[in-house]
Amino acid sequence: MNEMLEAYARQYLKDGLAQCTDAQQLMFKRMYAHGRLEMPINDAVDGMPIEKLDWAMVQLERTLARNNRKAAE
Repeated sequence: MNEMLEAYARQYLKDGLAQCTDAQQLMFKRMYAHGRLEMPINDAVDGMPIEKLDWAMVQLERTLARNNRKAAE
């Protein structure tokens, strides 16, 4: 992956995860932090393998959309 695209993906994840609940961030860490649940969410994003970034972005988009729908109710 291009370095600029990788940097964008990681920043997108960090910005989006900042909008998520603590429970949602914990779920993200369970999936991507390899058991290190105590680490800050930004460190978890920084430690992710490149090949996981695309799917994590899809999951985050869905989570944010669901959060927005719930907030609108």
